[in-house]
Amino acid sequence: MYGWYLGLVILVACERVAELVVSLRNAKWSFAQGGVESGRGHYPFMVVLHTGLLAACLVEAWYRPFIPWLGWTMLAVVLLAQGLRWWCISVLGHQWNTRVIVVPGLRLVAGGPYRWIRHPNYVAVVAEGIALPLVHTAWITALVFTLLNIPLLAVRIRTEETALNSALVK
Repeated sequence: MYGWYLGLVILVACERVAELVVSLRNAKWSFAQGGVESGRGHYPFMVVLHTGLLAACLVEAWYRPFIPWLGWTMLAVVLLAQGLRWWCISVLGHQWNTRVIVVPGLRLVAGGPYRWIRHPNYVAVVAEGIALPLVHTAWITALVFTLLNIPLLAVRIRTEETALNSALVK
């Protein structure tokens, strides 16, 4: 069962690369429109944490059994998280980025999942951070990632809120 899990983690890694491509394109657009970046200090930690998640999934899963009822359920959560993430990306359009870059004067996006949740992308991040390791019973990875991600998300959300409140039209 490990072989297909390896494939899944590689697919998620490829998805991350696709996010970075979109993010770089959107960053160029944002800066061309006068965008201002905030929160550079936490970004390297975020990159290391998310890269570490993928690596740790593979290492720990090597020693763990695949438990069908847990694995298939968590795979469904991973897929739903990916769907939510790309829904957020599509709704935000040029305003979506892995960095915090805000173009002054733009309106706050209130459509799609943002109709119901202030930061739906982070719901996807939390769900995936728990579910991806648990697809192959890597519970230590799920726990450690979640515990490290909590303070990171607190900083990230506070940074975004400050940037959005100072630059966007409501």
